[in-house]
Amino acid sequence: MRTEVKNEGLFCELYWGTTLNEAWSFGPEHPQVIAAPDETVPLPLYGFTLPEERFLFAERTEHGYRVFIPPAARVERSKRGDAFRAVPDSELQRTGGRAWVELTQEDRLRISEGELALLVAPSVAGKRAASLRLRDLGWLAMVSVLFLSLPVGFLLAWPTPEKMAESNARAIQAARELEQAERKRLGVDSPAHPIPQDSRPDAGVKTLPANLGIH
Repeated sequence: MRTEVKNEGLFCELYWGTTLNEAWSFGPEHPQVIAAPDETVPLPLYGFTLPEERFLFAERTEHGYRVFIPPAARVERSKRGDAFRAVPDSELQRTGGRAWVELTQEDRLRISEGELALLVAPSVAGKRAASLRLRDLGWLAMVSVLFLSLPVGFLLAWPTPEKMAESNARAIQAARELEQAERKRLGVDSPAHPIPQDSRPDAGVKTLPANLGIH
């Protein structure tokens, strides 16, 4: 399934040193992101020096976001995943005395003051799934049929009492045939014949020699 991803949001992470404290995601329903030193606004920036109680931190533009920099903070930029580099004053734009930088899809910003660091990056909160292609629908149908056929196959393969009795009968017959073959191999498969009366040993009184003693 193909998707179309557009930069329609803003993602922020607040660090104290190397520890992540909080994270926020702002979708396309927030054309402006307001910051304050408390939780009365969507982006609470504790520890940052803000020029006013409700500080316009970011606003959407045609190319991404315009991010305003707090006056006591320093700003660094990373492009395409490279290392962060300080943004010189010559690259800062100014509107009404406020410094700001343009955040595009390839940018990452790090705004720091003291031990606090705010990482700002484009978000993909506004990504939309495109329509399924015909091949995708075919694969989806095959997977659905296979998934639905598993319970039916399990029920059909489940042993019934009749099948169990038939299996036991086959096992008993096979055991008998194996036993008969083994008896034939040992030569004991023929039934025993009774011993004739005249061939039996005489069990009458025997006269022992005089020199034979019995103890």
